[in-house]
Amino acid sequence: MIASPLTAARLAAIAVTLAASLVVTPAARAQTTEQLTQATKTPADVLINGFAYDAQRYSRLAQVNRGNVKRLVPVWNLSLNNNLGEESQALAWNGSIYITNHRATYAIDARTGRMRWKNELEFDAEVPRVVCCGQVNRGAAIFEGRLYRGTLDAHVQAIDIQTGRELWKTKVIEWRDGYSITSAPMVANGVLISGMSGGEYGTRGFLVGFDPATGRELWRTYTIPGPGEPGNETWPGDLWKHGGGATWGAGAYDPQMDLVYWGTGNAGPWNGGVRKGDNKHAASTIAIRPRTGELVWAYQNTPGDPFDFDSISQPVLGDLVIEGKPRKTLMHADKNGYFYVLDRATGKPIVANPFVKVTWATGLDQNFRPIWSESTRKLIDTGAEVESWPSISGGKNWNPMAYNPETRLIYANTQEGGMLIRHTPVDYKQQGSRYIGVAVKRLWPEDGNRGALRAIDPLTGKTRWKVPYAVPSFAATMTTAGKLVFSGDMMGEFSAYDAEQGKKLWSFQTGSGIIGQPISWELDGVQYITVTSGLGGVYVLNGADERLSTVPPGGSLWTFALFRK
Repeated sequence: MIASPLTAARLAAIAVTLAASLVVTPAARAQTTEQLTQATKTPADVLINGFAYDAQRYSRLAQVNRGNVKRLVPVWNLSLNNNLGEESQALAWNGSIYITNHRATYAIDARTGRMRWKNELEFDAEVPRVVCCGQVNRGAAIFEGRLYRGTLDAHVQAIDIQTGRELWKTKVIEWRDGYSITSAPMVANGVLISGMSGGEYGTRGFLVGFDPATGRELWRTYTIPGPGEPGNETWPGDLWKHGGGATWGAGAYDPQMDLVYWGTGNAGPWNGGVRKGDNKHAASTIAIRPRTGELVWAYQNTPGDPFDFDSISQPVLGDLVIEGKPRKTLMHADKNGYFYVLDRATGKPIVANPFVKVTWATGLDQNFRPIWSESTRKLIDTGAEVESWPSISGGKNWNPMAYNPETRLIYANTQEGGMLIRHTPVDYKQQGSRYIGVAVKRLWPEDGNRGALRAIDPLTGKTRWKVPYAVPSFAATMTTAGKLVFSGDMMGEFSAYDAEQGKKLWSFQTGSGIIGQPISWELDGVQYITVTSGLGGVYVLNGADERLSTVPPGGSLWTFALFRK
């Protein structure tokens, strides 16, 4: 059989079709694996939660600096139509800002502040019943023209970044069993990775990996080991089934080592007297392979966790000089009050020191295992009320910290409280029901300051400078090449500080409390600073702080730049 000859018209049509199939839109070209890996070299864009895979929250932009920051003025503000707390970090790319909250995802024109599109979520009215600490969302991931986020009803959603149209939505697990997703996902080595929330509801924590194009689940790695897995022997009986270890923070990634780092939450129930033992891998820092979910190492910050000491604050990666030699390290300020520097290849601790008042442990032994104080032993053995510092809010909570490689300091908003804690009866009823078993009364320092912005030496845990807060801040910090530190407080003030001395250089009242995560980005040669404002979150719900009665709710996104005549 002889094929019929192709006409010129037919050849031209085929050529057009082939060309169209090879066209890659700007959206598809953007946010490639290479671009994400090189994010530290392109500070004009913010494509990753934490600014780059190392999660240092360090912007290399320096147009705004210590000498001119007092000229910062607002250039636009957008209402997010939300009264329940704004904890998200924005992303910035190609003239658009992308922001999330528990109800919606927004794309905003970066030049004007006008909304380009909004993707609203719908979920069952009963969902908030299994969200312990505020209806919030902490951010999105962006990759190959798609924006990814988690939802309160335990789904992961993919959205077209140009149109706002939903591309796929995958159910991760049943929300009625106590699960939700509040954390920002990440894309590492071509895999979309998400954590989950629900450590107070008898859940078993995990990380899950997806195909970013389709939403198909690729792997699921549980933080609490089951029968036959190493560490299961540290859980009495079948308590591992509801052992907590939620992954409700954000992760970091080392592309050279191909390791993703994540923190795990409190052991369940909080009552440590019913589950004596180390209870691995709750209250830990873990490292996994992004393509397979394989657990490579785990370091437990608080074995046996009797105090709700989640270790979920986003790890920060940095190369530190230790004993005259550079080391690839992971830095972590734990709720238990200790600041850890780990070898990020092995998970072995290098140094660990307290950065706030600590009484639950008298120190760490030669293996970096905490030595329980007499009061902690009394609590575990008898359940009787004891005084312990820090409180269940921790020395530092979920809110991410920043690291400036020029000053070699960590900048973190810390908590300054303690507690009276005792055991109460606890039985597992069903997933979706509270599974705690302690009673807590909060204690505060005599000076009346419940928090502080601290500049911390990561190798000693010592505070170089401190700015006290009467009301503690649950906002993230950001630092820049302009030798600045930016953060906000619950009274609504967004401020810039000298990164070396801690002097406040500028501030602006945003109108509601700040519990979000600031970013810096550049467009048309101008450096901008963006932050969410909107009071909410765990301290507002549980802190019983009457001073916040004068702070109105209401979510909005603020963007600032230098005033130009």
